[in-house]
Amino acid sequence: MKKPPFQLLLVAFLFLAQNTFAQELYMPRNIKNAYAKGTRSPDGKPGKNYWQNHAKYTMEIAVDPKTKIVSGTETIVYENNSKDTLRNLPIRFVNNLHKPSSPRSGSVSNDFLSDGLTITSLKIADEVYKEDGRKWGTVGNIKMKKPVLPNSKVTINIEWNYPLSKESGREGQIDETTFFVAYSYPRVSVFDDYNNWDRLPHTDRQEFYNDFNDYTFSVKAPKNYVVYATGDLLNPDEVLQPEFSASLKKSYNTDEILHIANEQELKTGVVTKQNEWNVWKFEAKNITDVCFGLSDHYLWDASSVVVDKKTNRRASVQAAYDVKGTDFVDSVKNNQYALGFFSNSWPGVPYPFSKMTAFQGFADMEYPMMCNDSQMGDPVFAQLVQDHEVAHTYFPFYMGINETRYAFMDEGWATTFEYLIGIAEHGKEAADKFYKQFRVENYIKDKSTEEDQPIISMSSQVSDAGYGNNSYGKASLSYLALKDLLGDDLFKKSLHAYMDNWNGKHPIPWDYFNSINTASGRNLNWFFNNWFFTNNYIDLSVKSVAKNVVSVENVGGFAIPFDVIVTYSDKTKETIHQTPAVWQTNQKQVSVAIKNNKHIELITIDGGIFMDATPENNTLAVK
Repeated sequence: MKKPPFQLLLVAFLFLAQNTFAQELYMPRNIKNAYAKGTRSPDGKPGKNYWQNHAKYTMEIAVDPKTKIVSGTETIVYENNSKDTLRNLPIRFVNNLHKPSSPRSGSVSNDFLSDGLTITSLKIADEVYKEDGRKWGTVGNIKMKKPVLPNSKVTINIEWNYPLSKESGREGQIDETTFFVAYSYPRVSVFDDYNNWDRLPHTDRQEFYNDFNDYTFSVKAPKNYVVYATGDLLNPDEVLQPEFSASLKKSYNTDEILHIANEQELKTGVVTKQNEWNVWKFEAKNITDVCFGLSDHYLWDASSVVVDKKTNRRASVQAAYDVKGTDFVDSVKNNQYALGFFSNSWPGVPYPFSKMTAFQGFADMEYPMMCNDSQMGDPVFAQLVQDHEVAHTYFPFYMGINETRYAFMDEGWATTFEYLIGIAEHGKEAADKFYKQFRVENYIKDKSTEEDQPIISMSSQVSDAGYGNNSYGKASLSYLALKDLLGDDLFKKSLHAYMDNWNGKHPIPWDYFNSINTASGRNLNWFFNNWFFTNNYIDLSVKSVAKNVVSVENVGGFAIPFDVIVTYSDKTKETIHQTPAVWQTNQKQVSVAIKNNKHIELITIDGGIFMDATPENNTLAVK
C-alpha cells in the first residue's frame, strides 16, 4: 500500500491535535446528560434521539370593549413525543403577572394589577378538573388523573376569562377602545430534552420559550373594530365591507402602500360588516405563539414585499396606528425595507412568515408576525426600534430559543441585526454612534464587577444592568467580533448552518458553539470561552513601541478586533486592522509589526464600537 505523503500526515496530526487538546467549554450536568442521551450532537446538529413536543390549538376568543374582559374556549391536542410518561401538566398563563402576588422586576401602579385568570371549565382526556387559575402564578401545575404515555396524544379543553389591565405594558389597554392582547390564552408549558418541564415563573423581564404549534383561532369583536393578528386572515369577506376587503387583498400583491381605512371611515361604519359582533378567523402553523390587537379608530395601512426572490414569495406588511402616531406614518415603507434587508443581507434568510404588522402600543416588544411599538416622536429612533423587533423574527421565532434562560441568544442577535440594517439605512457613522450610545456605553462605564456576570449566566438569575448588558450589548459584541474574525462569507455560512440545524427546534448555547465550530471548520472554543464564560470587559492599552513593533496589552480580556493607527512624522497615517484571532495564542498581550520603515510619531489603538473602558491609555507618542 502506498504511504500517504508527509504533508497529509502533518495536516491530519495538526487536526487531531487541535481537536484533542482544544479547550473544553463548561457545561452544566443536565446539558451534558442531553449530549450523552444523544438528543444533542457535538457537531452542532440535533442528535439522533432528538425530539420535541407539539400541539394543535383551536381557540375561540372574544373581547368585550365595555367590560375589558377577554374570554375564550380552547381545545389543545398535545403530542408527547418524548420517551417520558407525563403525570403532571404545567399550564403557563403569562398574563397572571398582573396579579398582585406575581414576581416582577420593579414596582408597578395599581392600574397594572388585575385578578388574573379565571378558569370556568377544564377537561383533560374527558376527565373534569376543578382548577382556579387565580391561585396560580404564571405557571400552574395539574396532576393528571391519567398519565400521558410516550408517543401519545391528549386532548385538553379549557374555558377561561381574564381582565385586560388598564395600564398597558406588553399587552393591555392602549386607550378606551384600543387593546393589544398578548399572552392571552392558557398554554402547555415546554417539556424539553435537557430540563424536562419548564417551570420558571414568568416575570415582566422574561420573554419567550414556547413549543412550535399549529393555531386555528377566531377573535369575536364588536362592529367597527378591526382585528390585527398573527397568522392569515381567513375570512376577510365575512368581516369587511367589499371595498375594504378588496383593498386588503390587493395589498398582498403590490409594492404600493395602500391606506386600507382611516379614522373617519371607521367612525362612519363603512369598513367592517355591521353585525353586532364580527368573528375574525386566523390560522398560523408551526409557530411559537399568536397574539392580536384591535381598535375602532386606528388608521390601517398595508402593502407587501418580495422576501424570497427564488420563489417570488411575498409577505404582507401592515400597520395600525392612531391619527397622532406620527412615528407610524412610514411604518409600512420601513418594514418593506426591513423584511427585504433581513431576507437578503443579514441574516440573509428569507422572512419565514406571511405577514408583519406594526401596532401602535407601549411595549416596544416583538411577537410572531407582530410588534407592539410606542409613539416616541422621533421617526428615526422609531424605525430602529421597529427594525429590532422585526429582527426577532429569526431569534426566537424562527429558532425556538429558550429566552427565559438564555436571552442573549435572541436579544443579542436582534441587536446585531439592528446595527447592520442601521448601517444600510443611515450610514456607518450614524449606526456606530447609536450602537455605542445605546448598546455599549452604559456597560463600559459600569465599573461594578458584581453586576458584570458571564454572558452564559442564566437570564433569570441576573437583573437590571447585569441582564441588560449580557442580553443586548455584550452578546451582540461577541457576534460582531466573530463576524470580524471569520470574515463575512464564512461567518454567514456558519450562521446559516446554525439556523438550518435548529430552525423550528430548541437550540441552547452549546448548539450554537458547536454549529459554528463545525461549519467554520475551526475550533473556536477559545473564543467562546473568552466571551461567554468569563467576566472579561473591553480595555486595551498601548504598552510600548520598539523597532516598529507595537505591544498591546489586553487589560480587560475580551478578544476584540481593533485598529492600530500609525501617525508618521511626515503626518501621513496608516491603519492596520487586527481581527480577534490575534488573541488566540495569548489573550493578554499581542505584538503588531509595522512594515513601513518611516519614522513613527504616534500610535493609537481604536476598537470602534468595541468601546474602551480607559481610552486615555490607547495613545502613545513615540520619542
